[in-house]
Amino acid sequence: MKKIVALTGAGISAESGFQTFRDAGGLWEKYPVEQVATPEGWDADPNLVTDFYNGLRKQLLTAQPNDAHKILAALEKDFDVTVVTQNVDNLHERAGSSHVIHLHGELMKVTSSADPENPKYIRTLDDDEVIVPHGAKAPDGSLLRPYIVWFGEAVPLMSSASSEAEKADIFLVIGTSLNVYPAAGLINYVPRTAPIYVIDPKVVKIADSPRIHFLQTTATAGMRQLREELERMK
Repeated sequence: MKKIVALTGAGISAESGFQTFRDAGGLWEKYPVEQVATPEGWDADPNLVTDFYNGLRKQLLTAQPNDAHKILAALEKDFDVTVVTQNVDNLHERAGSSHVIHLHGELMKVTSSADPENPKYIRTLDDDEVIVPHGAKAPDGSLLRPYIVWFGEAVPLMSSASSEAEKADIFLVIGTSLNVYPAAGLINYVPRTAPIYVIDPKVVKIADSPRIHFLQTTATAGMRQLREELERMK
């Protein structure tokens, strides 16, 4: 069974109504990244950061997986599929993808602010727990923080993602500009024999190569096209 590795970004979730961070009108225009997505921001005002992620979780409850998520999940019938996502939402899982690596953390999880990567303290919130109260504590007594990889923090799952990319027979880039590192560097781990499909309505700056195929369209339209292409390759 051939292995597909898909690197996904904000563009795949935008069509589900989940607000992106970097595009025009995105969240970074409303909330300075330094305040809500850095350890320093957390130390300065944990209540502000908590409120920001509470709002994101409420928004996520109303978002639904779109065709791009669903087609990617359905590919598991014929391929060994690993999704490496820069997104913190759970739309891939809700669409049915069974192997998802979240490089930047998971919005529906919280953890200890003193020991964030300790599995003892990482907890998935139920839908009725999306509003985390100010001052909520982890079992170790520290403040409960979002299980998100903030700017300036290490990306713990990068080595796992790199290992998956090295095994790819087909590599997909969906809805990401390849501007955010280290995630953007995953493309350098893909075997030279593997075709790469880049799906994004904007021009993605990447070295031109006969093995790189650009589908300059939305994630949903691109995944529909790709599904037909993969059918022909079977």
